[in-house]
Amino acid sequence: MATPDSVLDPEARIAKLVDDGKYELLLARTDCGMVAATGLVKGNKVVVFASDPTIKGGALGIEGSQVIVQAYRSAMGAQVPVIGIWHSGGARLSDGVASLNAFGEVFQAMVTASGRIPQLSLVLGPTAGGGAYGPALTDVVVLAPEGRIFVTGPDVVKSVTGDVVDMALLGGPEAHSKNSGVAHVIAPSEDIAFSEIQDLISLFANQGLMSAAVKDVPLAHLVPDSAKRIYEVHPLVDAILDQDGEKLELLAMWAENMTTVIGRFGGRTVGVIANNPQVIGGVLDSAAAEKAARFVRTCDAFGIPLIVIADVTGFLPGIGQEWEGAVRRGAKLLHAFAESVVPRVTVITRKAYGGAFVAMNSKSLGATRVFAWPQAEVSVMGSVAAVRVLHRRLLADLPADQREDMELELAAEHEKVSGGVARAIEIGAVDEMIEPDKTRSAIAKVLAETDYRRGSHGNIPL
Repeated sequence: MATPDSVLDPEARIAKLVDDGKYELLLARTDCGMVAATGLVKGNKVVVFASDPTIKGGALGIEGSQVIVQAYRSAMGAQVPVIGIWHSGGARLSDGVASLNAFGEVFQAMVTASGRIPQLSLVLGPTAGGGAYGPALTDVVVLAPEGRIFVTGPDVVKSVTGDVVDMALLGGPEAHSKNSGVAHVIAPSEDIAFSEIQDLISLFANQGLMSAAVKDVPLAHLVPDSAKRIYEVHPLVDAILDQDGEKLELLAMWAENMTTVIGRFGGRTVGVIANNPQVIGGVLDSAAAEKAARFVRTCDAFGIPLIVIADVTGFLPGIGQEWEGAVRRGAKLLHAFAESVVPRVTVITRKAYGGAFVAMNSKSLGATRVFAWPQAEVSVMGSVAAVRVLHRRLLADLPADQREDMELELAAEHEKVSGGVARAIEIGAVDEMIEPDKTRSAIAKVLAETDYRRGSHGNIPL
């Protein structure tokens, strides 16, 4: 099918997404502000709908909403991914309350499909009101540089609150990458946005078969021996994943102390969750727990196995954290792991303390396998911190110049008594100690030998 020339035309955008620009319209095109089609993306059948911003700014009424509903029916019937290309002013004022009711039917279709077929959103321009909640209900949102997502625009914000703000600051890439966590992928250009949505479709729709014959690579040098030294976890994640497969980090700039990546391992799609010590020491806080919980549920809903890289001292203390719902939001991560049925392997590289040891995919929450590197520590808290609590009176009575040596002596003794990794292996909380440079083959063996299941739940935007 020939494609229109305008870069804003929905058919031109659909053609840019699908293989060889070839697609078939699901419904005859009208002036309803929405177009839907079927096509292939990297050889995978998909259903795509796209806003038409050239007609009333892409605002949707009854007919346009029904195009989306029909797209979802088609995708559900074929059990294939559905992709929304969004550039919409929200509900059509001319349709009145009927347009709101029609939007509700769109949301119902999205929720019905949640966890059953992959739903991906590509936001290319301003998307407001009901058009903002459309992408928010989907599994992954990719935001292009000109993409804007907000419930109410700058004019309404000014009239209600007096705040003066433009669309970019209110709902652009900066707002949604670092502050809101709405957009999972922030693309530096529109072309890259299309490329990244294509990679995501491949990862979700063509998950591949797990091969146990993966090559081990050196990993030990990527993690400092000292538990006190910070480091960037991304090189470790990159080294564990296949070097020649698709890979995308989700929510890269939101809750950066937690890293979530979807990519290939042994040829198969996997999800990787890793504490990042480079940012606030990699501790778990409320935002990081929520971010990881949604990622776990996304992977579980679509049968994507999980690799968890744990290097964490615990949950972040503080009044702010408690008031921000650290308990409630941390419980989301516990619930997500405990509920999930996909194969999931944890590797403790340096340390896993306290409740964070449990929360990072512990055996007690149903992990398929938990490995620990030789230098790893597993404890209620760090040994030095522990002896400062257990022996505070003894330490307080010592001269200052003797206190540090005594702390280290007591800490060494505490590690022997508390057991650490050895005790964790003894009680079954850790399955096995492995050498860092054998990590890939150890993970691959587990994932290749484990039966694959997928969760029977929706993917609510946590």
